[in-house]
Amino acid sequence: RWWAVVVLAAFPSLGAGGETPEAPPESWTQLWFFRFLVNAAGYASFMVPGYLLVQYFRRKNYLETGRGLCFPLVKACVFGNEPKASDEVPLAPRTEAAETTPMWQALKLLFCATGLQVSYLTWGVLQERVMTRSYGATATSPGERFTDSQFLVLMNRVLALIVAGLSCVLCKQPRHGAPMYRYSFASLSNVLSSWCQYEALKFVSFPTQVLAKASKVIPVMLMGKLVSRRSYEHWEYLTATLISIGVSMFLLSSGPEPRSSPATTLSGLILLAGYIAFDSFTSNWQDALFAYKMSSVQMMFGVNFFSCLFTVGSLLEQGALLEGTRFMGRHSEFAAHALLLSICSACGQLFIFYTIGQFGAAVFTIIMTLRQAFAILLSCLLYGHTVTVVGGLGVAVVFAALLLRVYARGRLKQRGKKAVPVESPVQKV
Repeated sequence: RWWAVVVLAAFPSLGAGGETPEAPPESWTQLWFFRFLVNAAGYASFMVPGYLLVQYFRRKNYLETGRGLCFPLVKACVFGNEPKASDEVPLAPRTEAAETTPMWQALKLLFCATGLQVSYLTWGVLQERVMTRSYGATATSPGERFTDSQFLVLMNRVLALIVAGLSCVLCKQPRHGAPMYRYSFASLSNVLSSWCQYEALKFVSFPTQVLAKASKVIPVMLMGKLVSRRSYEHWEYLTATLISIGVSMFLLSSGPEPRSSPATTLSGLILLAGYIAFDSFTSNWQDALFAYKMSSVQMMFGVNFFSCLFTVGSLLEQGALLEGTRFMGRHSEFAAHALLLSICSACGQLFIFYTIGQFGAAVFTIIMTLRQAFAILLSCLLYGHTVTVVGGLGVAVVFAALLLRVYARGRLKQRGKKAVPVESPVQKV
């Protein structure tokens, strides 16, 4: 019966019965599964020729035989640069100045926490507004919805690229040694994860999406156990079980969203699973890239550069770039929302780097876990999502388990044990 599940997920109108999905597609070309394939084909039109070029230059041993004006460009893109000792800018560990007072540390922590909360809470509210509400609605017209998630991804990446580029120019960075083409893999998975994240909001509520992100530790542990034969502590199994119980309580107890159907909910869950899978790959690939001793800002620039290349190329091939621009022209409110969404995304990235640099990953994780809880509460207040008492207890169980993981990591670190690696925080939006 697996094929029936796939058909219902890809074609939600077949299983909707008498109910109307929240965002009914105008035609089969607007179905999420078709759009995903079209987007993937657009990215492949860049990835495949690029991969063939990289293999060609490697087979020809271009690093030894190449000459001419293109040699520096090919070397940087295909082979990278070996960092020299004199060019190294050591990424100093987190240190506290001798004159730093507890009050000053508390103010910096408040600044970081406020910046992260404001950036990402605003980002979450705007994300739901853009993807689930109409623009230009009047008493006689229902308005129109923005449906191109890829265009939103491009808006976020362009501003993040500009911010990262300015940071690289204004602040001294380590000598860049990674081959540029290696960023493309993280960029591809990052674009796909962001697309799935935006697209899922057409089918599931924002609180459901936030809880799905919070439960990402479960598939990560499963993959580590099956693929890497990694062993885990008892507290990790306990917290993973608590997260599973909490998510199940929320999903099974919360009432259905208005104008939703089992087929559209299934589509949303499949898209959330895609988000988790692509995002997990992005984090692992970025961890491998950090072996080149680059800074987080350099990583941010490299990933966003290829993300812009992929999304612009795909939108141009589909003719959707002009349509997205026209939609912005027709609805100035959408243009303001998209711009603010991009600003929050870029500023949030900078707050991530600064917070981890000043206080470490544990403090950052606590702040972001609290942010997820606040995001669910804010979404329910602003957009009227219903959460039952049992569902609320499920949410509390999930976040209690996440905070328990942070506490257990800290205890292991104090005892000198090797804690489980924390995922790279780069480019999570």
